Amino acid sequence: MANFFKASDKKPAKGKVKSNVVINIDKLDMNGCGVGRYQNKPIFVDGCLPQESVETRLIEQKNKFSRGKLVKVNTASNHRVNIQCQHFSQCGGCDLQHLAYQQQLVFKQGKITELLSRNIIDNDIISHLPWQKPIASQVWHYRRKARIGVQFDKKSQAIIGFRQKSTNQLVAIKSCPTLVKPLNDIFVVLRELIAKLSVKKAIGHIEMISTQGQQSERVLTLVVRQVRGLNEQDRLLWQTYAQQYQWQVIFDLGNGQKEHLSAEQSLRYTLANNIAITFTDDDFIQVNQEVNEAMVAQALDWLALEPSDQVLDLFCGLGNFSLPIAKKVDKVIGVEGVQAMVDKAKANAINNQLDNCQFYQADLNSHWLEQPWAKSQYTKVLLDPARAGAEQAVLQLATLAIPSVLYVSCDPATLARDSKLLLAQGYRIVKIGVIDMFSHTKHVETMVLFSK
Repeated sequence: MANFFKASDKKPAKGKVKSNVVINIDKLDMNGCGVGRYQNKPIFVDGCLPQESVETRLIEQKNKFSRGKLVKVNTASNHRVNIQCQHFSQCGGCDLQHLAYQQQLVFKQGKITELLSRNIIDNDIISHLPWQKPIASQVWHYRRKARIGVQFDKKSQAIIGFRQKSTNQLVAIKSCPTLVKPLNDIFVVLRELIAKLSVKKAIGHIEMISTQGQQSERVLTLVVRQVRGLNEQDRLLWQTYAQQYQWQVIFDLGNGQKEHLSAEQSLRYTLANNIAITFTDDDFIQVNQEVNEAMVAQALDWLALEPSDQVLDLFCGLGNFSLPIAKKVDKVIGVEGVQAMVDKAKANAINNQLDNCQFYQADLNSHWLEQPWAKSQYTKVLLDPARAGAEQAVLQLATLAIPSVLYVSCDPATLARDSKLLLAQGYRIVKIGVIDMFSHTKHVETMVLFSK
């Protein structure tokens, strides 16, 4: 039962309020926010952990819930750890830095289990999920791609950083320990550069990508969104900084127009067996290189690939899974919704001298069973959809009766929905595991192996 103190006998007014109470935190919600009880309804307080007694300021009251802002932790959880980032209390990028890392993995596995249980009513399935060891990486300096926001205050001084929690306002970031080392401290340099520009407010945002060059050296690419034309004075300034810090700078001028500040260097990353994936600055790639490599290796292992296998890779992207699979099987068919990605996957297959994989464009959320590529007798299928999931693809897979389905999910809610459909088609869950692509955040990815 929650304990609290009242400033007066009057009930706090509905809407926004300001008073302090002491509550006990019972659990974390799906977003990693602490949940307790106040006046017989839930109260949500960021930055708290289960089994903690905290003082919180009431900032909002509704009919069914309240929200509070953490003032002080009176009794700390055994799993509470020191915060590593000076911006954690404001920045909306991380949610769980105050929770010990192994408990972050426990939280994420529990989140997946809860969402599955809401869709799958068979308690025996939920209580006997065949959990495997999580895929994890180093917990700091893991992120190789990020977008930096740029805003300006009343004095036209640049604010460079990430969004605050629950707002569109930016936090002025000095450094970010989740970014790989070449990107970690770039904020201070960018702030210095932008202050010298003659047209400061021409920049909308800056995308930064750390990749491998042709000789395995690090290539740091900045994609600068220019909302106005670039004059020669500012171009020369960017060139000076690019040379000093060894940046590749690309100006995104809108409407598909781009200007490279210097000779273009191709962007690429490598997987096992020397497979190189080449991409462009606006392509989707997994931001955690170490986890991506482990994820691909686990996918190959769980699929138990044989030289005679014919594999269907839906939502194949650039060939992140298709090309490593092609090294081990008879044939791979990759299907993707965006033609430009299909063209790049084909080019990546050629560059890696793989002639047993073919790529096709199709809207996988529509009817595709009449496509010629769908007529093959596949032994295994891999799905790696976006957050919206693969509902229509899963429904159509039922008619193909493929023995093994490996589902790689970046959203546990849509995974739960699609898992229910696969189970209804006669599949069973053989293996399931957490993929921790984003340490210290609420986000979780999952790999599930289904078998007929």
